[in-house]
Amino acid sequence: MASVARVTEISARSEKSFEDAINAGVERACKTLRNVESAWVKEQRVAITDNKVTGYQVNLLVTFELDD
Repeated sequence: MASVARVTEISARSEKSFEDAINAGVERACKTLRNVESAWVKEQRVAITDNKVTGYQVNLLVTFELDD
């Protein structure tokens, strides 16, 4: 039996690190979507204020299997 999956893009932010932003995004996706299988980091960005990094943002492509 074949399975069908969908990919959706989400954005997550953290003041700590890219890793923290990734974990926050995956945690939130798993609360909303069923059958989450994987996530790819598509983009990473930092926010800069007064010449200092003040935030980390990632765009994630989240793959989840569709229900039958």
